[in-house]
Amino acid sequence: MESYHIRGGNPISGEHAVSGAKNAALPILAASIVTGEENLFSGCPRISDTAIMREILRYLGCKTLLSGDQLLVDASGLHGEEIPKALMEKMRSSIFLVGPLLTRRGRAVISQPGGCAIGKRPIDIHIKALSQLGADIEEKDGQLIFTGTKLTGANILLDFPSVGATENVMMAALGARGETVIHNSAREPEIMDLQDYLNSCGARIKGAGTSRIIVKGGYPLHGASHRIMGDRIEAGTYLLAAAGTGGELLVKGIEADAIKSLLKCLRHAGCHVKKQPGQVWLKGPKRLSSAGRIQTAPYPGFPTDLQPQLSAVMTMAEGKTRMEEGIFENRFQYAKQLIKMGADIEIFQRTAIIKGVNFLQGECVTAEDLRGGAALVLAGLMAQGETMVEQIGFIERGYCDFPEGLKKLGGDINRNK
Repeated sequence: MESYHIRGGNPISGEHAVSGAKNAALPILAASIVTGEENLFSGCPRISDTAIMREILRYLGCKTLLSGDQLLVDASGLHGEEIPKALMEKMRSSIFLVGPLLTRRGRAVISQPGGCAIGKRPIDIHIKALSQLGADIEEKDGQLIFTGTKLTGANILLDFPSVGATENVMMAALGARGETVIHNSAREPEIMDLQDYLNSCGARIKGAGTSRIIVKGGYPLHGASHRIMGDRIEAGTYLLAAAGTGGELLVKGIEADAIKSLLKCLRHAGCHVKKQPGQVWLKGPKRLSSAGRIQTAPYPGFPTDLQPQLSAVMTMAEGKTRMEEGIFENRFQYAKQLIKMGADIEIFQRTAIIKGVNFLQGECVTAEDLRGGAALVLAGLMAQGETMVEQIGFIERGYCDFPEGLKKLGGDINRNK
């Protein structure tokens, strides 16, 4: 079984350039099929989730060619509409293909998507919104069959500002007649990146980054070149690693506004932070102070995808931290692993009370999801002695060359096969 072997105690210091954002790359790669032409993406992260997306695209008839961080997708040969269950179960983001397939083929067939088991992530919001565009949805033999050869623009009010549903409706609305207005849309920066890409392909979309997005459908689309935005969750993870180990780190390829809520929290905890265009500098104190009360929320609130990593760092902070999870009900699965290392954490439904301890002790721990796994790596970097993190496949769904990146910054971490 592959694992990470970590010897703690070294500060994470130096410079780190972030990869392209996982949460931007996946919907953008899915969207490429609406063009029916070649698309060239730079900054494509080399992670297992993008590898699965490439596999799905090839299954549907696209050609892909990866060289470094550049990915060419030729969607001219698209012929499929059905995504096999085996591929759907590997990655939740396969749901992003429903909207593009409706636009390009008028039909999409999927099973329930997979991914991390961090809580209920029903696709009801997707189904309700797509049906308002005129798509028919039928459940048969464990599959969902979407049919929509005559989609029509509509006013759609999302019950929750779901990132995935917002993006799926944006892509499906490209093939609809007339104008679609998405109300209560998610505001994440990755949605702005999707809008930028689609508009470069000839789409007419505005409003991304606000709670109201307007899509004018029916315009001809063409291939384009696009650079995928930097990964704000990767940036935040590395900054937290530096903060927790008393390091000094310059993170490049990220705009400070994309992680504004995290930087506010880190300042509160005693870090020195400087913002410059396209980069963020941080210097951690000898010992962090409590971050106080943190509640995860849709953007621009504190991101749920950084909650586990912040919690790990707070295990050795002075004082008590109250962590409230407002998105996923099972986000605290990692806590029992941190407790094995000596952390003082109490869980009350969706709230964790973290009392800072003087030290963590290295242990053999198991990753159960992507961001919880990253939290265990950070804890290992902070701990005394040796830590073994198992089931690292979860972590490698979202971090490109994670051990190598940390080693370059002084971390004593190796990947064992």
